Amino acid sequence: MRSSSTLRPSRICAWASSNAARSATSPSFFSSTERASALTISPCSLATTAGGVRAAVVFGHPHTEYGGTMHTKVVFQSAKALARIGCVVMRFNFRGVGRSQGSFDHGQGELSDAAAALDWAQTINPEAKSCWIAGFSFGAWIGMQLLMRRPEIEGFISICPPANLYDFSFLAPCPSSGLIIHGDKDAVVPHKDVTTLVDKLKTQKGIVIEQKVVQGANHFFDGKVEALLTSISAYLDKRLKTERKPAA
Repeated sequence: MRSSSTLRPSRICAWASSNAARSATSPSFFSSTERASALTISPCSLATTAGGVRAAVVFGHPHTEYGGTMHTKVVFQSAKALARIGCVVMRFNFRGVGRSQGSFDHGQGELSDAAAALDWAQTINPEAKSCWIAGFSFGAWIGMQLLMRRPEIEGFISICPPANLYDFSFLAPCPSSGLIIHGDKDAVVPHKDVTTLVDKLKTQKGIVIEQKVVQGANHFFDGKVEALLTSISAYLDKRLKTERKPAA
């Protein structure tokens, strides 16, 4: 497991599932298993499984300067959906959002924040069988950069990656297979730009990029959230079932 000691995070705001602020050094998450009453588990994230924690997922939120937070509907509902299939999902606020210290850093600082969240997720969930990254819009761009820096990440879920706004050429090569999902009515991140990114990634060997287009969905999946949740849950469930590495 590679350390992120070269990345310097801001203090990240924590959010207990009871909606009360916790220590400012531990990011927010939904847990699929209760740990000795140390956490208050939200009823909507109870997915306890006989096999333990299936995966630890770190989830990045949309652009700070356009109102993105860890409570953005798509992030919040996606976290609950993945928790229901037995994953621990850690949401967190990038620097300058909520109680997280600092200010918007155009991606560099936010990448450090995501790395710190991943470190925390691994520390408090050592029993997790795999590690994943997920993100929505700006958070998807940050997540894909983290994917390139942390070899222990086994896959990704990228929701509306802003291929028209940010450079994704660093994915050369992309180290892991994953899901890219977006709507065909997205006016913020047009369908054609995401498809161009997907087509480029699909030319790379050794990975499988799955693209899911939610018909009629805009950038925020208004009226289409259930279709989004069903797709991301089914994809991750399939991957965790079929690609689990055998025990040594």
